[in-house]
This record gives sequence, structure tokens and C-alpha cells, in this order.
Amino acid sequence: MTISFKPAPWLPGPHLQTLWPALTRRWSGTHYRRKRLILDDGDFLDLDWGPAHDGPLVVILHGLEGSSRSGYVGGLMRVLAHRHWQGVVMHFRGCGGEPNRLARSYNAADTGDLARVMDRLAGRWPHRALYVVGFSLGGNVLLKWLGETPDDGLPPGLRAAVAVSVPFLLGVAARCLDRGFSRLYQAHLLRHLRASYRRKFSRLAGGPVDLTALTGLKNFFDFDDRVTAPLHGFDGAEHYYRVGSCRPWLRHISRPTLLIQARDDPFMDASVIPDPATLSPAVILEVHERGGHVGFVEGLPWRPDYYLERRIPAFLAAHGSCLDHRLAPGDHRTPGGQGIQFQ
Repeated sequence: MTISFKPAPWLPGPHLQTLWPALTRRWSGTHYRRKRLILDDGDFLDLDWGPAHDGPLVVILHGLEGSSRSGYVGGLMRVLAHRHWQGVVMHFRGCGGEPNRLARSYNAADTGDLARVMDRLAGRWPHRALYVVGFSLGGNVLLKWLGETPDDGLPPGLRAAVAVSVPFLLGVAARCLDRGFSRLYQAHLLRHLRASYRRKFSRLAGGPVDLTALTGLKNFFDFDDRVTAPLHGFDGAEHYYRVGSCRPWLRHISRPTLLIQARDDPFMDASVIPDPATLSPAVILEVHERGGHVGFVEGLPWRPDYYLERRIPAFLAAHGSCLDHRLAPGDHRTPGGQGIQFQ
């Protein structure tokens, strides 16, 4: 079944498509059950679980400085709950509302935490179908993990994935966000990044940049060059962008994966979108002329609809599993127990 996107005519241009949902979609108070996953290095990840259901397990990866309270996450969680699927939001380190314990944070190149979460969830629920959805930076992490991991290293129950508004080439995206109106998005995100850095390094020693020097980091390249790269072992921003960009890995993806992009995405330009000929046969590239960044708004001003909340579940459902979606004997609705350490 074909699902078409009809951009809302009252939101012309990329910025209105991007800003409308970001400014008008408020966290609805969705009841999450938070579980803290303790990592081998002593740090932690916060996982927010939606309403308990016996259907497939859908892991959601938020974008830069996002969380389970982001509007696009809450909207998808509601749709999943309506289908009786189990949604869970994996917060990147430090994004759950509390600074993580180590000096390191998260970045677009690091797939290790996602791999750990997926392995542990698959070990805890071996009879449950798994899906993953990533937005923006989370989409980059997802695609890089799918591409760099051999098929036999992925969880057997992983049936399909979706990535939305992905900055396939990080360096290009960083430069685009330092031009024109897009500088407003950059300024907003940098405020959040600087605030997160201050919260962490006001109690930890050894930050790569003195707290008083943070305001001098005016764009993403400066921040990534002075903070992200040294914190995570990269030789500067260019090295980080080269190693972290997911586009070279798309040819190696083995599980069914849908990419949803807009040519007018103000966080990047159309040059980052991969040539379909370079993609793995498992990858479907869906490019829309309009849609902005994680926007894709349809409908009327008093009743907006969101294309992503129709398209994502439909794609995942079309790639169902021969596994039993029901909980196996001995499983429980509440996450925890054998195979996964929670605090």
C-alpha cells in the first residue's frame, strides 16, 4: 500500500515545516516507566518505556539534545501504543535529565551504546520482534550501526528500521547550519549543548574547555573541534565528521531499512542525500521535495496530521516477523531481570 505525503499548504517553506511541530507539539504527559541501564564502564543510560503491551518492541533514538519529551517522540509513542506495540526511548548519555557519570558524552559516531541496548533487549526477550527508529542524529547512529555490523552480529529478532532526517555527511550539515536562517537552529542547539557541558563539568574536573570559554564556541565546528572530538578520541572536528558520517555504511545494511528525507531540510542540503545506486538492496530511500527537518506536517492548522506517524508504523508492520510477538513463558511486561542490568 502506497502512503503519500501531502505537505500542509499553510506551512510553505522548510522553516515553517520544521518549526511548527517543534514549537506547538508539547509533551503530552505520556506515562513513561524509566529504567536505568548500567553499562560496563560504570556509566548509565536511561530507557523510558511506554505503556506496557505484548506486541513488537520498538526502540526510538532521539535527535541531538532530544529526549522522550520531544514532540516527535511522544507522537510516535502514542501511535505505537494504539497498535499495542511496546515503545521504548533510548536516551543517549546525559540526555535523560541527569548528567552522565563519565567525562565522555554521546556523539553521532558512537554506535556502542545502541549495540549494547539491542543485545540486552534481544537477550531478555528472544521471542519478540525488534524494530528501531532513529531521528536526525539518532538516525545517523542507527544507520552506521546497521552498516558496520555484520548480519550475523545483529539481533536475530531485528526485523526492520526507519531513519528520518538524517545528516548523512556530518561536515556538510555543520556548514549548512552555519548559514542564513539555519543559524537560528544552530544557536538553539548550541545553547543546549553548552548548558549540558556546564552541568557536567561543574562537578567533574578535566573538561577540554574552561567553562568561561564556552560562549566563544559560536558554531558546531568550533564545539565539535574543541569539545566533542577531544572528549571522544577524535583528532578534531574534521576527523569526527569523516569517521562519524553514516553515508559510507549504507551499502552494507542487511536488514530492511527505510530512509525518509526532505530535499528542503534546513539542517543540511540535498547534496548529503545518497545516490540510490549506492544503497544496499535492503534500503529504501524516500525523498520528498518538502517536509523540513523532522516535520512532514499535513492537515489543517486546527487539526494537523503528521505523515511520519502513518508511514513509520506502516513500513514496520509490512516487515513483520515469523517470531511470536507475544511474550514467551517467564517473560514479564516490566523490563528488567535476567540479561539486562537495571538500577
